[in-house]
Amino acid sequence: MVRTARRTQWAEDREPPLASTSDRPAIDTPLVRRLVDSQFPQWAGLPLERLPQAGSDHVIHRLGRELSVRLPRYAGAIGQARKEFTWLPRLAPHLPLAVPEPVAVGEPDLGYPWPWAVTRWLDGEPATVEALGDSEEAAVALAGFLTALRRFEPGGLPLTPDIDRTADSLHGRDRATRAAIAALGGVFDAGALTKVWDAALEAPAWDRPPVWVHGDFHTGNLLTRDGRLSAVIDFGGFGLGDPACDLMIAHTLLSAGSRAAFREALGPDDATWTRGRGWALATGLNAYSFYGATDPRIAAQTTRQIHAALEPV
Repeated sequence: MVRTARRTQWAEDREPPLASTSDRPAIDTPLVRRLVDSQFPQWAGLPLERLPQAGSDHVIHRLGRELSVRLPRYAGAIGQARKEFTWLPRLAPHLPLAVPEPVAVGEPDLGYPWPWAVTRWLDGEPATVEALGDSEEAAVALAGFLTALRRFEPGGLPLTPDIDRTADSLHGRDRATRAAIAALGGVFDAGALTKVWDAALEAPAWDRPPVWVHGDFHTGNLLTRDGRLSAVIDFGGFGLGDPACDLMIAHTLLSAGSRAAFREALGPDDATWTRGRGWALATGLNAYSFYGATDPRIAAQTTRQIHAALEPV
């Protein structure tokens, strides 16, 4: 799909394949080359370059200058290729920021078990707290994107089960979140975390019709060009649900001042904002629990996210 145009150059002859496990097939550049050449011979002559650190869900390669290839790393991401192929062309004209443009869906083959995607390349840099955290302009742009997303009208397209997010609630994350709070008591203030988490669970639930949500709206899924927000990527969690889940961006990217501007521009009610803090806390604790000890970058990002969720704004 997309990532930054500024990236580390890895020599393909030194590129290790991802280790294969029961639910994670081995993926390397020679496999991707064979899949592309066999299923889409019109692109067989284009150079292929793997992008390092492209994300936890997909292995991503740039194909020529205009395309990218995404292969799911694990079973939980296998529906994204067809989902984005169906929905993003219809969604894109209604949004103020660019989104990926799907070109083709590849089929399982050559030992690789799942559908995979070819999309147009989007130039850009990953959004960072350093660049945008204090930007009220970025905060208002994010609010504008979510407002436009919620107003999307799909026409006559059937609402398939893969876009139903109504059952994805904070209560379903309660056990894991409380376990993470207990396990990380030596790192964070367990009492303060529990207070915010309890408030999120006690807040009134969304009692109106479900709205369109991105579903994974955090800093890593935003691109910038010339210092301004330019694109939103990775719509695997796209669907109809509680809009509070998308409010995690207020705590993953924004500082106190820009967070207030975001809240004012978007206008969520107090209960939705409180649930949004809960989403930021739950996802931050989950990511820290899994990656904090092994990835300093994720540890720093999620530490900031968790502390931001504790702030009252």
